[in-house]
Amino acid sequence: MNIRFMTVEDLDAVMDIENQSFSIPWSRDAFLNEIEHNHLSTYLVAEDEEQVVGYCGVWLVVDEAHITNVAVLPDYRGRGMGEGLMRKIMGIASEFGARVMTLEVRVSNAAAQHVYRKLGFQDGGIRKRYYSDNQEDALVMWVNL
Repeated sequence: MNIRFMTVEDLDAVMDIENQSFSIPWSRDAFLNEIEHNHLSTYLVAEDEEQVVGYCGVWLVVDEAHITNVAVLPDYRGRGMGEGLMRKIMGIASEFGARVMTLEVRVSNAAAQHVYRKLGFQDGGIRKRYYSDNQEDALVMWVNL
């Protein structure tokens, strides 16, 4: 697995992952804005044999880092790709001075929660009806970097 910064050339692959992973996917323009215009954001991709199979994004605001999204192609889940992306982005956030990192995850997504807890994330609270597709609650998690 190779992890590197996302480029505009990665957007077709990222959109494929996004569409396979989320019921309300981000638009191509949203990702383009994140990597070309949002000076607070950093996005990474994970490659397997030069194929983009996952990505992760973070916003760095003063001393806080907020994971915007993380996704891996279904056929590559359970192989450590998401964990590798998270470890790398946690290191980058720390290098840029972030002291804490937060994220939201569906309360039903036990697999993702397991990975986040393995990385030291703790439960921080519930955002009621956070997900607009089905009104599912989000679990807010955080970790000191």
